[in-house]
Amino acid sequence: MELGVRVSVEVTNSSPGQAVVPGRLLLDVVRSLPKDELTVEYRSAEQDVEVVSGPAKFHLRTLPTEDFPKLPEAPAEGALTVPAAAFVDTIARVARAASRDETRPHLTGVLVTASGTELRMVATDSYRLGVKETKLDSELSGSLEANVPARTLQELGRIASSEGAESIGVAALENQVVFTVDDIVLSSRLVEGRFPNYQQLLPESYEHELRVSRDELLEVVRRVGLLAQKNAPLRLRFSEGALDVSAQTPDVGEASESLPVPFAGEQVEIGFNPEFFREGLESAESEELVLKLISPLRPGLIQSGDERAGFRYLVMPIRLNV
Repeated sequence: MELGVRVSVEVTNSSPGQAVVPGRLLLDVVRSLPKDELTVEYRSAEQDVEVVSGPAKFHLRTLPTEDFPKLPEAPAEGALTVPAAAFVDTIARVARAASRDETRPHLTGVLVTASGTELRMVATDSYRLGVKETKLDSELSGSLEANVPARTLQELGRIASSEGAESIGVAALENQVVFTVDDIVLSSRLVEGRFPNYQQLLPESYEHELRVSRDELLEVVRRVGLLAQKNAPLRLRFSEGALDVSAQTPDVGEASESLPVPFAGEQVEIGFNPEFFREGLESAESEELVLKLISPLRPGLIQSGDERAGFRYLVMPIRLNV
């Protein structure tokens, strides 16, 4: 009851009718069929649906149509039309930062706001915060602000990408949102509860700021992170001109690697959840990143080297045992 999808496909030699069949079973059946074409027939007397493809024939028992929920319709007016590429890319930058903890439902969504020529998405699980602001080429016909489940947006991204869509229709209803991609309508409940004021979570100033190559740092973090298991932190030690990345898991092993960075000043060592830090690097889209640090016990910021890209990723540190 949280997510609904309606797909229209062209058929031949059809007559009106409706039937409800087990979705997963129907999918498995169709995938297994020996031919590209099939016929589908509802047999009211037998209360089943017949699926025939070449020599293969299946009869699937139906379910009561009156029990199937009514999906919301896309409104005829008032929907926004947003460019699909920009919308899907923005989803990909922040959706992973949303919480998967259903006991905190207000954090399982992505705050989507759009007006004028700006699209913004924000997600947080209280351990990290992802913000992506995207400039659109043309001005939107209206505005939008909605806390949409991250799962819904990720599903929308897959649909829009597979369809090669150029635009997406978005309409926020009282407690639901409806997306339209060509002949596909995706509907979802909005997340209940108030989304936190993310601006208050972003520090106003930082003690250290340095530019690094995203690909170089990401490769090191991926390698060393293999030894950060069983909740072991990823250690980053910044010293004059160098960054040492290390991880150690008792009874498993340890790893370390150093790379040159333009760091100056007193040495700083900080620990992060290896998955959270890696996903922040992966979500950034620029070749050059800006790392901003305050202290070992304050959050660190990953930011696109080009501020016009509008990507920020705040991640909380893990207290290190000396």
